Amino acid sequence: METTARWREVAAATGPADRAAAEEGVRLAYRLAGLPEPERIVWAGSPREAAVLATRLMEEDATGRGVREEVRTRPWAAARQRIAERLGPAGWAERWSQTGAQLWDGTTGLTERVKTGVVEALSETPDGERAVRLVLLDAVLGQHDAAWLAAFEGLDGAEPLAGIAAVARAAGWWWPYEKVAVVAERPVELHRDEAGRLHRGDGAALAFPDGFALHAWGGMPVPAAFLDELAALTPRRIREEENAELRRVMLEHYGYDRYLEESGAEPVHRDETGVLWRIELEGDEPLVMVEVVNSTPEPDGSHRTYWLRVPPRTRTAREGVAWTFGLDAADYTPERET
Repeated sequence: METTARWREVAAATGPADRAAAEEGVRLAYRLAGLPEPERIVWAGSPREAAVLATRLMEEDATGRGVREEVRTRPWAAARQRIAERLGPAGWAERWSQTGAQLWDGTTGLTERVKTGVVEALSETPDGERAVRLVLLDAVLGQHDAAWLAAFEGLDGAEPLAGIAAVARAAGWWWPYEKVAVVAERPVELHRDEAGRLHRGDGAALAFPDGFALHAWGGMPVPAAFLDELAALTPRRIREEENAELRRVMLEHYGYDRYLEESGAEPVHRDETGVLWRIELEGDEPLVMVEVVNSTPEPDGSHRTYWLRVPPRTRTAREGVAWTFGLDAADYTPERET
């Protein structure tokens, strides 16, 4: 649906916020909630900085009470109830499957990573962590509310969400209080893999203009300094890494086939399907892979070699290849291997 595509773009938008449009959206959200407009709107470079600003303003007694309940929670719940009642269970399920469901995993996963990053960046003590988590409860997620906003867009009954939607199209997270609203900029960079997970091997996977950044490989958080090492990896450095998860990242980046070759690995089994290789890894399960050659030639006449990681229990190449097809070795009888 065009609606889903538009909101997918909103969720992944990077670059400077449209501050004028976002501020008008904030004011509209207050008016639709029956509240006076905030006395001022304060901008922050990221959700981290916004959480710091919101905390400081509350300590200075400059915010008044939080109004997220009126601005977001109540109109959200009312709109969902009206729309679901009008469409019926089947109609609402179909609407959700065509819109919000297609954006849900990507936006919720990103939201949780941002929250975790803010907590880690600002929490030095257990009490500090609790305080950060409390201020995060005041946040409206802006562009990362795209899944729900896509489901509601254009339907009768969703009009009270017009202000929230306007902010989402123009900016990032925001914090609504009685006297002031704190609004965060969008990211300046967002890098994901084919599965939609945060992923980058040479820098921040998610970065904001104030320097707040998240680093990840295949969705797994990694330290920034760790990524700096990847360009100079050696088999010895990989073996010496004590963290099994980071070692797996190193292996993926370095290349399993290259690691096997440069580690002096020996084949443990060979048959007509391929060659089985095995290397013991201290503190982790063994690295077991099947080397197979594609029987279909490339345009230049060569035959491409593939490396398939298989379970540590694998004892023969045929068993390993069969496992990649969800079969037992006895059932794997291809007419032609590709």
